[in-house]
Amino acid sequence: MAVSQGGARGTAVEPHRIVVVGGGAAGLDLSIRLASRRRRPVPYSVTLVDRSGSYVWKPRLHEVAAGTLDTAQEQVSYLAHARRHGFTYWPGLLRGLDRARRRLTLGTLQGPDGEDTVTTRLTYDTLVFAVGSHADDFGTPGAQEHCRFIDSRDQAEAFTVAMREEIIRTLADRPDKSLSIAIVGAGATGTELAGEINHALDLAAGYGLPGLRQRIHITLIEAAPRILPALPERVSAAAARVLGEIRVEVLTGDPVASVDAGGLTLKSGRRIDAALRVWAAGIRAPSVLRQMDGLEVDRADRLVVRPTLQTSRDPAIFALGDCSSLVPEGGQRPLAATAQVAHQEARHLAAHLPDFLAGRESPPFRYKERGSLVSLGGYDAFGSLGRLGVLPGGFIEGRFAQFSYNMLYRQYQYVVHGRRVPLIWASELLQRLAKPRLRLD
Repeated sequence: MAVSQGGARGTAVEPHRIVVVGGGAAGLDLSIRLASRRRRPVPYSVTLVDRSGSYVWKPRLHEVAAGTLDTAQEQVSYLAHARRHGFTYWPGLLRGLDRARRRLTLGTLQGPDGEDTVTTRLTYDTLVFAVGSHADDFGTPGAQEHCRFIDSRDQAEAFTVAMREEIIRTLADRPDKSLSIAIVGAGATGTELAGEINHALDLAAGYGLPGLRQRIHITLIEAAPRILPALPERVSAAAARVLGEIRVEVLTGDPVASVDAGGLTLKSGRRIDAALRVWAAGIRAPSVLRQMDGLEVDRADRLVVRPTLQTSRDPAIFALGDCSSLVPEGGQRPLAATAQVAHQEARHLAAHLPDFLAGRESPPFRYKERGSLVSLGGYDAFGSLGRLGVLPGGFIEGRFAQFSYNMLYRQYQYVVHGRRVPLIWASELLQRLAKPRLRLD
């Protein structure tokens, strides 16, 4: 049973059924744009499927994990947005696909053991996969059992609770005892998490916990020769310098060989003892995509797509964002799994899918590099901006970089909330004035 619905009205023609699976950066953006579009060459309805009832922008999950972001304030309710924009929200976890019947199988309710207690089936005419990605442990022994992940809001909040409990144990123990945290993966997520945890510890000093930061040791581990390997070297070097200044130990060029309940062992044989272990390395799409009735996937389980974003083996099925594998013309590897790519793909498909349904040819998607940004809590921000008009772009840092970083989130908010954005910004300001800047419960 649909929770909320919209779509074409005032017509006897059965609307074309567009089903979007995954309500992350790409899926939610696409659903809102399609449902809000007034000019429709072909009547259609939009249904968004997601296992959760709400969404927190994934690039901010490191703030959730560090306890500096209030998810109750920042989360987006699918039900509310379905009603506001005119699409249908359908709760469910992707389980299977029958391409001949154009039918999805969904686990609508799961028990405590994760097994489905209620299964539903949903029929589509056009299907869009936007199920995102998660960290890849590369089969490292012990990683799944002994590391925490922050790929979802639930995982990030669970890490916050675990960190708070470990801090309490540390404070209650010997005065000279320290707490060690190991973060595997120094891409944007791992690097920002290291900075944000330190920022949270600085904030904790204002709530009667002075000296806490000196008792917590953070180690950031990266298999590549440098941190932030996907970003320009100047950005990497600047971020490494700031991490050193805030006493984060950075280890590069030494992959993790195994993980146990007490810490990690690196390929070199070095031992890293850590009470808390976070895995933030690698990118892999959900393994369920291997079972999508013969759709082609790459080595990271991402759906292989054509330049039109259609899957390689079924033109009625599209894939966007982290779960899609698109090698741009002249490129050697698929586009990166970033929110920037996801939003550009969503905008492209929202602009051209209605005409495609009317039988017109869709143009190929062309990614425009706008640059990359990384923020290290309240300490500093760095990045590279792509060329924009007469502006040359290049390396940026400091307040301008922090402003640019914040504007990425503001742009996302504008897509999701539209003209309500000023009210949301005012609410955020009041919340900061009225509530602690650090999660204390």
